[in-house]
Amino acid sequence: MEDVARSLVDFVRDHQVWAAPVVLLLAFGESIAFVSLLIPAWGILVAIGAMMGPGQINFWPVWLAGAIGAALGDWVSYWIGFTFKDQVASIWPLSRHPGLLPRGIAFVEKWGVPSIYIGRFFGPLRATVPLAAGIFEMPSLRFQFANWTSALIWSAVLLFFGDLTSQFVQWLWRAT
Repeated sequence: MEDVARSLVDFVRDHQVWAAPVVLLLAFGESIAFVSLLIPAWGILVAIGAMMGPGQINFWPVWLAGAIGAALGDWVSYWIGFTFKDQVASIWPLSRHPGLLPRGIAFVEKWGVPSIYIGRFFGPLRATVPLAAGIFEMPSLRFQFANWTSALIWSAVLLFFGDLTSQFVQWLWRAT
């Protein structure tokens, strides 16, 4: 997995025009149910954010691509939960992790709309909160508002974290 991540980051560095489409696909994969449990794309997104400091990549299109990919992934996950309800727990890989979905449902029941914002930033919750929101039948407009706004925030945070880390490493390198 590490080799794939390194290859993707190298590809984006060498072909900057592909940065936004790659980020969109990574964010989609990171946010869609089932797939996000298998692909930890957030590290690659942070690494791509690190390329913004040196001015290699333009922030705005990559930020929007990340937000769109993340929101679409959660939208699909919400639809799966809303449509298939209890059958979702029997689908792999959730069937191999039986505690994830009940925790996600309890989290959505307890926190409501804020659970969408909170869940966006925490690994296993990211995979289950949209499913749980669909199963719990959270009103679609509420879900979509939280989904899209949290995706914009999440994308910016990951990219800025990468950028700030890059700037800190450069500062540290110059200071020594």
